[in-house]
Amino acid sequence: MEATKKHNWRTKLHEIIYEADTPSGKLFDIVLLITILASIVVVMLESIGSFNAKHQDFLNISEWIITILFTVEYFARIISVKKPLKYILSFYGIIDLLSTVPKYLSLLFGGTQALVALRALRLLRVFRILKLARYLGASNQLAGAIRASRAKIAVFLYAVLIASVIFGTIMYMVEGEENGFTNIPKSVYWCIVTLTTVGFGDIAPVTPLGQFIATFIMILGYGIIAVPTGIVSAEYAKASDGDKDEEKDKTKMSIVPLNTQSCSSCLAEKHIDGAEFCYKCGEVLHHE
Repeated sequence: MEATKKHNWRTKLHEIIYEADTPSGKLFDIVLLITILASIVVVMLESIGSFNAKHQDFLNISEWIITILFTVEYFARIISVKKPLKYILSFYGIIDLLSTVPKYLSLLFGGTQALVALRALRLLRVFRILKLARYLGASNQLAGAIRASRAKIAVFLYAVLIASVIFGTIMYMVEGEENGFTNIPKSVYWCIVTLTTVGFGDIAPVTPLGQFIATFIMILGYGIIAVPTGIVSAEYAKASDGDKDEEKDKTKMSIVPLNTQSCSSCLAEKHIDGAEFCYKCGEVLHHE
């Protein structure tokens, strides 16, 4: 009887923490996101000297309350799954730990308080809550196009670097130290800033020849910006064409309604609505 009760409360706890389809799970996730945002705001306010000086006690107490809540949540996640180590070593498990530890470390070491900003990474859970995972396929396709273009992009960046060194050296000889181009590395820095159309304005050519060269570099910069975009776009279009047949095959699969049901054993998600067993490990999803 006691084992059954223990099993029931662990199942209920798992349902609340790991699932977003149930009312209690959705409420928990919303409260969690609000708490994460509040923690980030507190860290930002602590970095403002004048505000921190006036409200230091309030900010410190708020941060400790949030840290304790995150600690309780972290251990609740561990005890609500059958294989705690799987959660601890998972991506979200590591992020959850890193978002909790810094406040405790601040008691022993100074300067670690700002590390609590890592809690911003926990906002990635919004993908699960709002069911945005379906859009990750497009992002994976874009990442694949970038990987396929890496050789061309590397050659392009190498050419830009060589051009920056050449034009930077020319500007050093044309402008000289009296106009702010005190050495070749600094001149190369100016060339890169100008070529990328950033234009900080900390260094500027004065001589007519230097201004002419700067104009040429700025115009060249607009053309250079379009090159990597074209390379990646071509690879993306190629990948899209190659995946058309595969997309047709997956059309029927894509319309199958999925939920955020999380397996208490392997933590697998995206199960089909009404599924009784985990598609990955075979664990029972709904315990009576």
